[in-house]
Amino acid sequence: MKIAKVGGWVLLAVGALLVALAPLGPLPGLFIGGTPTPAPLKWQDTSAVREIVLRVPGTLPRVVTLWVIEMDNELYVVGEKSSTWVSMIGQGGPVEMRLGDNTYALAATPLTQGWEPIYLAYLDKYRPDYPDLVSEFPSVAEGDATGAIFRLSRKP
Repeated sequence: MKIAKVGGWVLLAVGALLVALAPLGPLPGLFIGGTPTPAPLKWQDTSAVREIVLRVPGTLPRVVTLWVIEMDNELYVVGEKSSTWVSMIGQGGPVEMRLGDNTYALAATPLTQGWEPIYLAYLDKYRPDYPDLVSEFPSVAEGDATGAIFRLSRKP
């Protein structure tokens, strides 16, 4: 009986640790999960996809839950320049993205030009479901100073 009780507490502790190390809403984690899958030549329609999970490598990797937009068969994510995951990517680098049950090894590249239509499409996608959150996003004029947009591309 005592072994079962201790075993139950150990399982509970391990479960709590796994939950603590996985991203949960706006809180980052360390584990991305999913099945490693080669990136497809053509991405699925992501108009109904609300969130992806992105893992940025580092001494302590950062796993965050993000919104995603697809345009012209490219995927994009938006973040604040002051956020940790954005600073970890910096001028670009490898990332892993979990979309559904699949995890893809990709390269994140910051956009410095031509990002405005992507940002507007991003806002348009999420405004109907999250009007209060989207209303707090910076305007296009302000976005360049505070935001960063990354294209998630297949690794060559």
